[in-house]
Parts: sequence; C-alpha cells; structure tokens
Amino acid sequence: MQKTIKTFSTNKFLNDQDAIEKIFTHIDDGTTDLGSEVWKEPVENYHTQERFDLEIALLRRLPIPFCPSAALIENGSYIARRASGTPLLVVRGEDGKVRAFINACRHRGMKVANGNGCKKKAFVCPYHAWSYALDGSLKNIPGQNGFPNLDNKDNGLVEVNATEKGGLVYVQQDGVIDSNFINNSLDYLGPNAVLFDQSEVTDETNWKLLTETLLEGYHIKSLHKKTFYPYGLNNLNVVETDGPNSRIIFPFKRIEKIRDIESKKRKLNGVATSVYHLFPNASISVLSKHTSLTIMEPLSPSSVKTVSYLVYNDEGGANSLSLEEVQKDAQFVNESGQSEDREAARAIQETVTTTANTHLTFGLFEKAIVNFHKSLASRINN
Repeated sequence: MQKTIKTFSTNKFLNDQDAIEKIFTHIDDGTTDLGSEVWKEPVENYHTQERFDLEIALLRRLPIPFCPSAALIENGSYIARRASGTPLLVVRGEDGKVRAFINACRHRGMKVANGNGCKKKAFVCPYHAWSYALDGSLKNIPGQNGFPNLDNKDNGLVEVNATEKGGLVYVQQDGVIDSNFINNSLDYLGPNAVLFDQSEVTDETNWKLLTETLLEGYHIKSLHKKTFYPYGLNNLNVVETDGPNSRIIFPFKRIEKIRDIESKKRKLNGVATSVYHLFPNASISVLSKHTSLTIMEPLSPSSVKTVSYLVYNDEGGANSLSLEEVQKDAQFVNESGQSEDREAARAIQETVTTTANTHLTFGLFEKAIVNFHKSLASRINN
C-alpha cells in the first residue's frame, strides 16, 4: 500500500497587519522569533549517495512546484527540463489544461522536446519523427507498417500528475496529488502575474545547503554586510511554520516609515521580503517589485541546479511598474545577496566531507531550518 504524505498548507500565516505589529514589537524589544529546539543534522546527509537517493524518491512522491502558470500562458506553450532526476515535459493543451509527461519517445526513448517554447499542434521526436499531440497521445508513426502489432492508443507519452493552484503548476511524479493539498495550498501568484525572466544555474553544493540560506536572518549582517544589511535588519524575523512549510519575513529598515499609519492600512509589500518555503525544495520570495519562484533541483549529492522564474504583477493604470524598475530590483537581489548565499553553500560543501564536524548545528534563531530537517527526516524514515 502506498503511503499518503501530507504536505498541504492550512493557511496559518499571520495577515499583514498582525505580522507588522509583531515586527515593531521585536524592534522595540530587541528580540526576534525563536524556535523551541536545537537540531543536529549529520554531515553525511549532505554528501552520501544513499541519503541522496532517498531524498530523490521522496521528491517524486510529493507535489513540487514546476513553474508559474505565467510561464505557460498560451495553449501549446511548454517547458522541458529535468525535475527530481526525471526529464519532464509540461505543456498547456489545446483545451487549456496543463499536463506533465516523461519526456521520452515511446519508440527509442529520445526526448521529444527541449527547453521551452510553443507548439501549436504536436511534438515530433527528432530521431525517427514519431509525433505526439499536446495531450500526449501518439498521432503518427512514419512507416506504420514496420510496427504491425503496435497500438497507438497504448503508446502515448507517459503522463504524470500535474495541477494548477494559486498561479503555480505542481507536478507529482509518483502517486496521485492529495486533494487536500489542492484545496488548502496558498494562492501565491495572482491572475495579473507576468513572467519577465527565467534562469538556471548549477552549483557544486548539496541542495539542502542552498535551501538553508533562504530560511534564516541570523547571517544578514555578517554575510551580506554591504548588500542586504544596509537596507535590512540583522537577525530580526517573523518565522512561522505550517506543517513542513514555513514563512520567514525579513523586514527592511524603512518599515519605520509606516509605524504611524493606521494599523488596518499597513501592508508588508515594499517594507519586507517574505520567503515562503514550499517543502521540500521550492520557495516563493515576495520582494519589493517582483516575486521569484525558486526550485532547487538536486543533481547529485554535491551538485544542484537552481531553477528560477521571476514574475511581477501588471496591475495596469497609475500603479503599474515599468519593466525597467522590475528588472533593476531583480538584478540587485541576484547579483548581490543571492551570489553571496551560493558562495557560502559551496564553501560549506567542501567541509562536510571532512572530519571537522560530525553534524551541523541549527539553533533557536534557525527555527525554519529545524522544521525543514525534521520534516525531511520524518518523511524519509517513515
């Protein structure tokens, strides 16, 4: 019997007004949100093949964000890339529905698509020109008489589960997506979301080390002294957990400008960055002028490909942001703080295979990371 793995959100995060009030209390008292326990993560979990294989198997059993819906606007638009070790093809069909397939021709296993684009009618295998409709069905075999016992109906692309919710496309490779997940997951991106950039970058580090950099503000002053720290507050965060997921709010110093505004009129947008960790390997970062979806795709125990999709809300009218403003915001985040996080993760990877530490220690300031590792361990071990 296949296990049911509950990952769905129950929407327990604070609203803007309550979160802002909590931030002001922390500022006035010189405090921050704290966890309730210290976690020691064995260093072998960052470099052994055995642990890596268990993590990949888990990722395939969970609904994982694959891309924003804004990346698949038109019918026929598609993205082909590897996810949790599997080449996938995700496409919006002629009926407007998003479907996901293993990106392998049923003849000799050649990939039928690469990268992203828009196919109005079909995917044609570049090896022998077998063609598949947008719904994955096998349309045509050149020289059909050479395959006398082959039934086209049984040889469409192999489909895996996919669904759309709240502006995101989720894919679950093994099993069926839990209906509770669909009903209770948050709406992260609205109908006005516009994709303006996407990228991939590979680093020689374990995917969890890179994920950890997103989940605490204890390092802001020391690691980001000349980039984020001049604008942010060091080790002052609101940290909330919801099952295996979490939200970490990183307030900016300019939050003081709204202190005297009536509470019900206060908004987090523009005065804080909110990072939603979507267990286990994705995050949504709501920044000043854009939002990023980041997926940590594990390649090996010591390498990860970070897949990023950047969107902004095109509200129209006087409140609209120019693309130039949005791109400038994204460039600052990418070229400053994120590059420093990646460098730190790569450096740590070089030490986890040594005898310096038997484990990495996460303290009370690192509540979201503790929640991440506890959730990962419980699902791998059960």
